[in-house]
Amino acid sequence: MTSQVDVTARKISGTGGARAVRREGLVPGIIYGGTKTPQMCAIDAIFLTKEMHHQGFFTKVYTLSLDGAKEQVMAKDLQLHPVTDLPLHVDFIRVTKNMTVHVAIPVHYINEDQAPGLKNGGSLTVLVREIEVAAPVNAIPSEFIVDLAGLEIHDSIHIDVIQLTGGVVIAHPERDYTLATISAPTVEVEESEGAEEPAAEAESAGEESSEG
Repeated sequence: MTSQVDVTARKISGTGGARAVRREGLVPGIIYGGTKTPQMCAIDAIFLTKEMHHQGFFTKVYTLSLDGAKEQVMAKDLQLHPVTDLPLHVDFIRVTKNMTVHVAIPVHYINEDQAPGLKNGGSLTVLVREIEVAAPVNAIPSEFIVDLAGLEIHDSIHIDVIQLTGGVVIAHPERDYTLATISAPTVEVEESEGAEEPAAEAESAGEESSEG
């Protein structure tokens, strides 16, 4: 799935040129990669701000329209303002439908309420929240779903539960082998307050006896 967006050419580089672009409600950027030369551009700030908060911003393919010419790109880097977190600059890399890219895909864990191990006091320890894959541009997954239903205490979820299609390959299967575990509940030994009461009562009795 791709989204089409119009961008404009940017001819003035440097800090001054970037500030001028931002005053117009645009974000300076650059398009590079492939056999073409890098192209400076500017993209609508409101559009980019909305897009960067969507899941899979760095795995989504965009069709940029620049001076009537269209090319497919992916966001490669995004610089944000240190205080406002608004986008200051964006890098796009050109891609083709036959190109394979390395991207990090988010992992979502579902059905915690259907895992007996968690219902019985166990705790879920998530070790992997993103899985790096090598994927064709036209087959990049938006997310991976891991179902926790039926899992017991001491169960582990491994990388082989991930369903791969369209030529997608796990980039580091050994590193990301264990995705999550369900640990036994931690039992804390509580001191009995009643154990101290006889000693306290004995002290009180001793004080009364001495006073008498």
